[in-house]
Amino acid sequence: MVSNLLEFHSGFRFTVAIDKVNYAAFSEFRLPSLQVETMDIKEGGQNQYIHKLPVRVNVGTASLKQGITRDFTLLNWYLQVLKGDMAGASRQVTVVMFDVRRIPLIVWNFRDAYPVKWSGPSLKSDTSAVAIEEIEFVHHGFEVTKAPSVSDVLPG
Repeated sequence: MVSNLLEFHSGFRFTVAIDKVNYAAFSEFRLPSLQVETMDIKEGGQNQYIHKLPVRVNVGTASLKQGITRDFTLLNWYLQVLKGDMAGASRQVTVVMFDVRRIPLIVWNFRDAYPVKWSGPSLKSDTSAVAIEEIEFVHHGFEVTKAPSVSDVLPG
């Protein structure tokens, strides 16, 4: 029997792979916002509302945050863009979200992603917080797939 109950999951169980290289040290991943741009059409004699026609979908940037390490992979990825190497900077970014049993729930695959912003940490002598770097990237489309549930995989 299939349950119609809504499921809610914690957002802290995820992994990130950039060009199939897994990185488990990310502390945060922010998905892009999606917004439909509209064009207003004012119809003569119609004063109760304005028609809003869809024009295009505006897809925002996504971002990754991690503690600073000796590994400069994110910074080097951004430096490729600064040097004009757009073809070399294009990557596939895959994010997998897991449930409490570490079973995959959702997979996001971003095609032809490249960084547009890198932010380094704020270094302050009066705090013991982890130094965080952030990279923001754009992409040429993404796909979301639902990972199979246990009931989908088990026989009968």
